Amino acid sequence: MTVYGIDLGTTYSCIARVDDAGRPAVIRNSIGEESTPSVVYFESPHHVVVGREAKNAALVQPELVVSLIKRDIGKSGMTLDFHGTEHTPESISALVLRDLVKSVEGSTGEEVRDVVITVPAYFGVAEREATRQAGVIAGLNVVNVVPEPVAAALYYGVLKPGGDRTVLVFDLGGGTFDTTVIRLNGSDVTVVCTDGDHGLGGADWDTKLATLLGERFTAERPESEATESEDFLQDLGLLAEDLKKALTSRQSKQQQLHFRGARVTTEVSRQDFETITAELLGRTMDITARTLELAADRGVRHFDEVLLVGGSTRMPAVAEALRARFGFHPKVHEPDLAVAKGAALFALSESLRLRLGDHVEGDGAVDGVARELGMSTAAVQTMAGRKVAIVTPRAFGVAVVDPDDPEEKKFLVSHLLVANTPLPVDVTEQFKTSAHDQREIEIQIWEQAGALASERPEHNKQIGEALINRLPPMPKGSPVDVTFRMDENGTLNVRATEIRTGKTATTEIKIGDLDDRQIAAARETVARLS
Repeated sequence: MTVYGIDLGTTYSCIARVDDAGRPAVIRNSIGEESTPSVVYFESPHHVVVGREAKNAALVQPELVVSLIKRDIGKSGMTLDFHGTEHTPESISALVLRDLVKSVEGSTGEEVRDVVITVPAYFGVAEREATRQAGVIAGLNVVNVVPEPVAAALYYGVLKPGGDRTVLVFDLGGGTFDTTVIRLNGSDVTVVCTDGDHGLGGADWDTKLATLLGERFTAERPESEATESEDFLQDLGLLAEDLKKALTSRQSKQQQLHFRGARVTTEVSRQDFETITAELLGRTMDITARTLELAADRGVRHFDEVLLVGGSTRMPAVAEALRARFGFHPKVHEPDLAVAKGAALFALSESLRLRLGDHVEGDGAVDGVARELGMSTAAVQTMAGRKVAIVTPRAFGVAVVDPDDPEEKKFLVSHLLVANTPLPVDVTEQFKTSAHDQREIEIQIWEQAGALASERPEHNKQIGEALINRLPPMPKGSPVDVTFRMDENGTLNVRATEIRTGKTATTEIKIGDLDDRQIAAARETVARLS
């Protein structure tokens, strides 16, 4: 059965597979579009609409429409209520996934079961696990979750096969941004380092433009109170997105604005747009500079290519800023579709690897799969043998008592794993108990939450815990070994060992806000919605 690649985007999503000719191809949705807006309209208690029509419904019933939900995925305790039923970011994302799958099944007649879903490179373990849970709620088997720039680099590598290359991927999507340095060695992909902000994306450019349009209207019609109207603001949001796209190819555009019979015509130039969004673009350049410093620390100072990924990179100011600040001459390779196509390639590689196991070099097994897929034996061997190596997106550590606090009530976060450590990795550090006659040891596991690693708790978030209990009374300062192991898929395992007794506590950190029971309930809720 085919394994599909899904780009579950903040503003748009799409699904792809590798066709019979061995090429990755995006499958169009039911209205013939390659990308589907990641928007859900809860039309009634029993029916939802996803995509273009849902986006249009925001003009009429904005209180029943959800967009940009990817920015909230993995957030603890967040729910939205529609028609008396609570929905989580994971279950709403599942509705988008289900719609993509229905389009494929409707056009191909083939059941979609196994998928690979992409995530921003800077997503932490909570967001990655929540994305996987969204797939499960949609009734899918999520074979793997792969960083978006890795998928884009895979597609680029297929487009331009050749020798070893180092690539900088600048990925500005609708709601997230990251920069990633990647080495391409033959068919293998190795992430050198990554950085980003999953609260920054093209939607923020839209918001700036919508604000400008609102100000222009109010200046002409100060008595209208238009900016107090939710309907008017929703209309401005849609107009702003279309205007942004128009200014990608035009120097200026006239825009008509309407509110309760009042009409204002205003001209917005590309210069106006770039001026009001300069701060946003500057943030992407600062993150890029930080990424280049990380790469230089790892011996990478030359880039064979700079790839622009994500629809928002079509804005001319992006390439111009990269040229002006860093001297780069970036290239665009299907920025809207590259991630989905790369995910399809990764999905096929995962499928072949699972089917062939250790028999990649075994001609009989490989030949059989090659005949079944209509591919050459060499192509199957290359894809099954492809290696993808990623890095830790953030720092991970444990809570320790602040040595400068005489009352020992404050704590800091001591990071065992630092951001951009190649995976898999295994690190052990020794800590000491903080109290006399201690009978149990609680290990709190924390993840970096800010842009830069910090030992301050407010710049981190707790993602799990482990407990060693039923210990004999121990003197203060008793040694405890803590081991962090993160596998090649980003799953974190933590083991704590009390040295004197040898007692251990082990936990696998596959963080998600939903437990198995909640996932099953969400799956039933989604299944009831037509």
